[in-house]
Amino acid sequence: MAVTDETGHDAQQASPTGATPPARPPADGAAPGPGMPRWLPRAMVLALALVAVFQLGSWAFHQLIGLLINILIAFFLALAIEPAVSRMAAFGMRRGLATFLVFLGLLIVCAGFITLLGSMLAGQIIKMIEDFPDYLDSVINWVNGHFHTDLRRVDIQEGLLHSDWLRKYVQNSATGVLDVSTQVLGGLFQLLTIGLFSFYFAADGPRLRRALCSVLPPARQAEVLRAWEIAVDKTGGYIYSRGLMALVSGVAHYILLQALGIPYAPVLAVWVGLVSQFIPTIGTYLAGALPMLIAFTVNPWYALWVLIFVVVYQQFENYMLQPKLTAKTVDIHPAVAFGSVIAGTALLGAVGALISIPAVATLQAFLGAYVKRYAVTDDPRVHGHRTTRGSGGPGPLARARQLWERRQGTEEPTAADSGTRDSAGTDSTSRNNSVATADSGTADSQPAGVEPADSTPRDSEPKDPGEGSSGSS
Repeated sequence: MAVTDETGHDAQQASPTGATPPARPPADGAAPGPGMPRWLPRAMVLALALVAVFQLGSWAFHQLIGLLINILIAFFLALAIEPAVSRMAAFGMRRGLATFLVFLGLLIVCAGFITLLGSMLAGQIIKMIEDFPDYLDSVINWVNGHFHTDLRRVDIQEGLLHSDWLRKYVQNSATGVLDVSTQVLGGLFQLLTIGLFSFYFAADGPRLRRALCSVLPPARQAEVLRAWEIAVDKTGGYIYSRGLMALVSGVAHYILLQALGIPYAPVLAVWVGLVSQFIPTIGTYLAGALPMLIAFTVNPWYALWVLIFVVVYQQFENYMLQPKLTAKTVDIHPAVAFGSVIAGTALLGAVGALISIPAVATLQAFLGAYVKRYAVTDDPRVHGHRTTRGSGGPGPLARARQLWERRQGTEEPTAADSGTRDSAGTDSTSRNNSVATADSGTADSQPAGVEPADSTPRDSEPKDPGEGSSGSS
């Protein structure tokens, strides 16, 4: 039986080597056991705190996503008007006043465009309502003539007025008026927010840059200012190039609509120019829908002509006009632009589609300034030409072409020599000298039809003194 002390624990016995065995932990559970380190409770508390902070940040981000998107739009809008504001400020005008004048001009242009477009749509809607009985009579006459029916416009109108689906539609429309008004007010508030932030970004641009650079070391300050300058150039260039293409598109569509006699041709041309350029990829087709609809009310064939013109002009713009105008402003590959539009739409919707191209152009230009490039080796595979797998020499077609060129080069002097020989009747020594002259500089064998002379060696071979004396004699 082991010896115990007064506390009831086993007494420590000395080992034969004199070393003291480790003491057992106390039995009252005051200290944690060997399976739970002391750092584990702290790690668990820290992990729970990180999870709580992440959940709180995620909730705050989802609540503020609308405000962040508005700030992003305002930032790109401020970058777009930065060149105009800086140019006006260079003449001594205050940046706040210059920014206000630029915004006032944009507001006047947008208000005028919306007013003209609204009056055009209102006039077309009123005209369609007034002409609806005539359209309905023509449709009823066509149906009665082809299907031998006896329909009347009065019966159809009464059936429509007393139908259940019309009553339900009116009720749903009445309940949806509140939702529409809420959306309109929300849109106006977003526009006000974007305008306010963009005004501050443009007016206080130098102050904002100084505040941002004050918390960075000098090397980082230079990089931030360079990135800011690139972003201003690319965004302003994007707006400038899109404005030029909108002008060209509007003029081209105005000429077509005016030639066809479609009403409201100037407003429709402005609509097509703006929508087709500032809504990427599908803007041309969305913009062409309204002129097609109005042209259809005039003549159905006119709508077909408008559709053909829209498709043809889109191809001309993609392959001829756009590469020339955007070569110096937004120099990105069309595939990269298309992918950026898709990615921006997936991330931010219509806003992402609008700002994706200048954002990608800015990123590409910024990375191009710091990515080191090397000279490309002159390898046929760089140009898309394949070589043989066994060696790096030319392929079968290249070798055949070289052999044919070599054969042609050797046959032409031979034909000349034979003609000289037949006409002049020279001796064998002159014939051999002419053949040797024709064959000098090439490694090919003697061509067929010319007999080699053994008495006279080639010029490239060393001459024997004996043969030289005999030949001279």
